[in-house]
Amino acid sequence: MDPRAGLPADNPFAAPSDLPFGLPPFDRVRTGHFAPAFDAGMAAHRAELDELLAAELPAAAFLDALESSGRLLARAEAVFWNLTGTDADDALRAVQEEYAPELAAHHDAVRLDPRVVARVRALHEDPPADLDAEARRLLERLHSDAARSGALLDEAGARRLRELNAELSALTTRFDVELLADTNDLAVHFERAEELEGLAPADLARAAEAARARGRDGYVIALVLPTGQPVLEALRRRTSRERVHRASIARGGRGGEHDTRALLQRIAALRAERARLLGFADHASWVVADETAGDVEAVVGMLRRLAPAAVANARSEEAELTELLVTDGEAPPLRAWDWSYCAGRLLRERFAVDTEALRPWFELERVLVDGVFATASALYGLSFTERADLPVYADGVRVFEVAGPGGPFGLYLFDPYARESKRGGAWMSSFSDRSGLLGTAPVVVNCLNVARPAPGEATLLTVDEVETLFHEFGHTLHGLLSDVHYPRFSGTNVPRDFVEFPSQVNEFWGFEPEVLQRYARHHVTGEPLPDGAAQGLRAARAHGQGFATLEYLAAALLDLAWHRLPAGALDGARPEDVERFEAEALAEAGVALEAVPPRYRSTYFHHVFGGGYAAAYYSYVWSEVLDADAVEWFAENGGLRRENGEHFRRTLLSRGGSVDPLQAYRDFRGRDAAIEPLLRRRGLQGAGA
Repeated sequence: MDPRAGLPADNPFAAPSDLPFGLPPFDRVRTGHFAPAFDAGMAAHRAELDELLAAELPAAAFLDALESSGRLLARAEAVFWNLTGTDADDALRAVQEEYAPELAAHHDAVRLDPRVVARVRALHEDPPADLDAEARRLLERLHSDAARSGALLDEAGARRLRELNAELSALTTRFDVELLADTNDLAVHFERAEELEGLAPADLARAAEAARARGRDGYVIALVLPTGQPVLEALRRRTSRERVHRASIARGGRGGEHDTRALLQRIAALRAERARLLGFADHASWVVADETAGDVEAVVGMLRRLAPAAVANARSEEAELTELLVTDGEAPPLRAWDWSYCAGRLLRERFAVDTEALRPWFELERVLVDGVFATASALYGLSFTERADLPVYADGVRVFEVAGPGGPFGLYLFDPYARESKRGGAWMSSFSDRSGLLGTAPVVVNCLNVARPAPGEATLLTVDEVETLFHEFGHTLHGLLSDVHYPRFSGTNVPRDFVEFPSQVNEFWGFEPEVLQRYARHHVTGEPLPDGAAQGLRAARAHGQGFATLEYLAAALLDLAWHRLPAGALDGARPEDVERFEAEALAEAGVALEAVPPRYRSTYFHHVFGGGYAAAYYSYVWSEVLDADAVEWFAENGGLRRENGEHFRRTLLSRGGSVDPLQAYRDFRGRDAAIEPLLRRRGLQGAGA
């Protein structure tokens, strides 16, 4: 009997979408569709696995059938996991908490099925001569995955591994749920407009609208995911800045129902136990062994080599900013909530750059169309046509049909605005990956958390938000331009410490003169950004790298500190131990500077306790070594040229995970990456090579 027979035909996941490029039929998807689709999908996946194993297929056909299996489940999961991050309500979260452990156990069972493991091992040991390079790469990855996933464990070990994975899935889901709830609860309420002196009128209107949406008078400042809150640069009242900062760092660590401390300790403890079970010293060693870095000591060594120069630069910046604070009549020392405000003042005085005053030149539509899209057209020959006729999953989401030299080939969804049902931060994800085997097209989404403007007002971006949009679109290009056979290698399915590289290269283009002049136009007058402001902006972006590098390094080293703990190290730990552990870890690494807290503290470090960056947050700077070196290649070869984009697409973006990432980089650059461009960019020459 077909396991899908129990899934009604009106369930939108029962068959592939008939919308263009396989866009999910969001207008028909309801929360009640997921549970039956998961049940039917898991049953169908098991049945397909039985069939393909019984058929004794030749090697290439076996690999194709294995990669093609589980499509019903994949359709439902792709929509579900995207919606849990972008438009979750209590009903969807309830499904998430119920099914996350079950789905994790199912995928473990498929990955560790002894019949699959035995066939993969046999093919890996004696691969048929007719397998192409991508199939051989798939065999290597399947064999490595099996070993790393516990295929060599005895029955008791395998059972314990399944228990650990199921509990971890439930706990990381819970961490996300509690963090979102506490972030919403800690939105800062101000009664009077004068408390928000310094905010632009549009931002003040947004704060008033946020208060009304919560049924309150006055103004509400919602929190974004990192420690640093954008409004701190504008708020003139020190007491108001302090309130916002203290709310930000309180998330998850103030007791009560949304406290995440016990959760994150349990997550770290279970990860350590799993690593020991799989033969590794700790979770970080298990993670990094499968990344391009290869060895956790290499990662720690690089981060610690950068730290002294970053601290020295940050202390120098701190002294400059303290002088500004004193001239404002405020008493030293400079506090964490003062840094952004004083740094903004320094930019205005030294570089004639007022980032708040620049916002009228960064209207969202122009940045997207005349900046991001135009750059993709210049480099890769892409065009984007809005499809208002297609359904979306939330108000404010937009759909664009993407075409290349050969015609339309995929869709791009743009979800720019913050809402309470959406987690913080910015990211790229996909509803469908490009695959020659499956004949599927890329359907890619970018999510930001820009404050929605008051009715009738334009959406004006900060400099940081412009940078973020270009960055996240770099991930989108990685997904859109993928050209592989197997879906597991498509787009951003590469090692975690390589995935940020293409996005950071694309981030670079946002402030190049020829790109900036296209989109940086006053949203009312259409006047271009004055030359002096453009030059000052580029100069200002090179300033303050001590702070930027140090806050990042502190978070990356904190991540590794939690995940280098051996099994049993957290036995008997209490929630209140989290703050002590964090302080000791930062001090031991030499990155504890009171005025520069980590970009994420443990209790709201979604990337590592709720997302996929556990023991891999270092990947941003690891990727930046490649990025800085690649940017120099573009500069040496004429910059924003179609020929350069085609070379980058052909040698790197199109290949996804189908080749060794560092070999792909060599194919692009002609050599391994050098670290010196990164050191120059961040002003860290004293760190050495």
